[in-house]
Amino acid sequence: MPPPPRRVHAVRIAVTGSIATDHLMTFPGRFADQLVADQLHTVSLSFLVDNLDVRRGGVGANIAFGMGQLGATPLLVGAAGFDFDEYRAWLERHGVDTDSVRISETLHTARFVCTTDASHNQIGSFYTGAMSEARLIELKTVADRVGGLDLVLIGADDPEAMLRHTEECRSRSIPFAADFSQQIARMNGDEIRILLDGATYLFSNEYEKGLIESKTGWSDEEILGKVGHRVTTLGSRGVRIEAVGQDPIEVGCAEEERKADPTGVGDAFRAGFLSGLAWGVSHERAAQVGCMLATLVIETVGTQEYQLRRANFMDRFTKAYGHEAAAEVRAHLV
Repeated sequence: MPPPPRRVHAVRIAVTGSIATDHLMTFPGRFADQLVADQLHTVSLSFLVDNLDVRRGGVGANIAFGMGQLGATPLLVGAAGFDFDEYRAWLERHGVDTDSVRISETLHTARFVCTTDASHNQIGSFYTGAMSEARLIELKTVADRVGGLDLVLIGADDPEAMLRHTEECRSRSIPFAADFSQQIARMNGDEIRILLDGATYLFSNEYEKGLIESKTGWSDEEILGKVGHRVTTLGSRGVRIEAVGQDPIEVGCAEEERKADPTGVGDAFRAGFLSGLAWGVSHERAAQVGCMLATLVIETVGTQEYQLRRANFMDRFTKAYGHEAAAEVRAHLV
């Protein structure tokens, strides 16, 4: 039997965004029981926690991991610390090109440290660390290394890096996708206008969609006129894709077997959608792949702890979206 044909990816996609680890701890008591009302101005507390769960994360790394699981050969672009070796090995083992990750000589990889008490109250801190050096990365260097870029996803990262990458994409005529996610809360209208104007794709969830319109002062129609496609995730209702002069495309979610942890679901959708673009399938198919991958993530605790077993993935994909859609996607999941 002849070997299967070699897959050729129509689109070289660079994923820029944060690279981080989450250090999650649980305290068996209640924070409130340790607070003295008339001494809050001199709080000094230490909590003996029961366990420590260290998870790999960061939106850039999460999205690249998902694309790697699908075999789409993503290029991860971001900044990590001198402690990145183990995380790098994990990503490379799962199909991610990490050669364009900048390694800081002095700073640790970005880190979120959070303690949750018995009442689900949380005390957390986010250490930016090496992420602040992402602004020093030049996309031309990445493009030269791989022979050009067809699309750059500009995900949540150091704000200065997001602005620099956007301006560079525009000046070098590289198509880009705008994806503010967590950073939208700290951005003002002027920054958002700069980051979305001329984007080939604008990603957001429903709440972020309204926030973008509120902060920019632009209507839904005005924003749609400034980007090629607006991709809005709708939670349990799936996703809607809009473009000027075209009927919206709506794709529902695949049936989930359980709901373990919603963290990283949006990143997984983007990974699936971008993989579909890399394969050259339609926006509808790409969205279906994204929704299927998001379903796997919501069934798993942790953003990069799911396993993509191709036979199982295709069985569930066929059940959700039909045989014709499955036949088209299966060709890319050798």
